[in-house]
Amino acid sequence: MTAHPDPANVPSEGASSAAGSAATGLPLGPVGSFLRHHFRHFNAAALIDAAQGYHDFLQRGGRMMVTLAGAMSTAELGLSLAEMIRRGKVHLITCTGANLEEDVFNLVAHDFYERVPHYRDLTPQDEAALLARHMNRVTDTCIPEMEAMRRIEKAMLEVWTAADRKGERCFPHEFFQQILAGGALESSYQIDPRHSWVLAALERRVPIVVPGWEDSTLGNMYAAAVFRGDVKNVHTVRTGIEYMTWLARHYLDATRVNPLGMFQIGGGIAGDFPICVVPMLQQDLGVEAPLWGYFCQISDSTTSFGSYSGAVPNEKITWGKLGVDTPKYIIESDAAIVAPLVFAYLLGW
Repeated sequence: MTAHPDPANVPSEGASSAAGSAATGLPLGPVGSFLRHHFRHFNAAALIDAAQGYHDFLQRGGRMMVTLAGAMSTAELGLSLAEMIRRGKVHLITCTGANLEEDVFNLVAHDFYERVPHYRDLTPQDEAALLARHMNRVTDTCIPEMEAMRRIEKAMLEVWTAADRKGERCFPHEFFQQILAGGALESSYQIDPRHSWVLAALERRVPIVVPGWEDSTLGNMYAAAVFRGDVKNVHTVRTGIEYMTWLARHYLDATRVNPLGMFQIGGGIAGDFPICVVPMLQQDLGVEAPLWGYFCQISDSTTSFGSYSGAVPNEKITWGKLGVDTPKYIIESDAAIVAPLVFAYLLGW
């Protein structure tokens, strides 16, 4: 792992970003300069190590995959992630179905969201009252069912059924890209579209992989459409196994030229699924494939207790995912706080 920042190389209070640039190899804005000066120990130092390692990996010609678990889109990570994509610092995204759809929900229904800062004090009756108002709560934020979920369901049903009639099959994210590229939702945007990471990925042609999409609101709606008979062929939306075979080909093609790194936000399937592509290629297919060239995970999962999300990166060596010399980082903290800070550091904010 990269050594902790040397205080002698950290800009002193009030120093210009030019000093930070000399120490780090990239221009530092006010946020990055603050981090570099104050984040010297423990998880704070791990954040600096990981962010600097990310930059250094890109400078050596590496490319980066970012994985999104939890509810990072509802946390509005697009405010920084979209710019990371546009600046060429993200080259592949793997996310849960929830993160894919919730970025678009926020895009078209942001003004109807409600924040509940006192969510810890809610009674079961309070929760039932939110349900009666069709306000689905994610911690302190309620997603409006009618303005967000049902509006997108209507648009998706049109592209699902059109593809079904033609005998065409697409991945979940490709259907989202169809409705966004078609402009049908543009008049409904309620945030600056530059803050949507899904739109940024479409604009920059950054591939998206969505394992376990069935475990999402739109996945449930698709199952309902199949059950009703609106969609005749259940395979109109392509599945996780097909995502893995696509990822295997993409990984082999991408790493012929550049190593691919992995910046994992949270745990779960968003990270577990794509990291397995390397042992699958090597051990199950017998194909020569390089290991992941960089690894960082932001996690609040307790180390050990049998939790894969809480496993230290070295455990992945035993599974043929990372190597002894792979730069490895783990930042044990809240991803909603940490990820924007890492991105701000890399963006020179």
